[in-house]
Amino acid sequence: MLRYTAGPDKKDDDGGVRIAPDLDVKTRIEKPRMYKVLFHNDDYTTMEFVVEVLTVVFRRTRVESTRIMLSVHRTGKGVAGVYTREIAETKAQLAMDRARDRGYPLLVTTEPE
Repeated sequence: MLRYTAGPDKKDDDGGVRIAPDLDVKTRIEKPRMYKVLFHNDDYTTMEFVVEVLTVVFRRTRVESTRIMLSVHRTGKGVAGVYTREIAETKAQLAMDRARDRGYPLLVTTEPE
């Protein structure tokens, strides 16, 4: 069984850490924090456009996109998906860029789950 040997006097000739056969090496991998991508309702962005963005950017089926769009319309916001932080922020920005290109003030935000 391999064990980790710590301390400044436990370095090898190249400056790396030596592994001694009598110490346990434990690796702990944590799941990344997940983030929700939220669509916010406004009075100008069309329902059809919201469905299009959900279908194209978020890879939702037409039925799922319509369900999410109706949730946004009725409650003021809706969850488009849950992703790692980088993916959530990228998708949110892609959705808003697409909206700006078409002249819509669509707001898409992310928040920790």
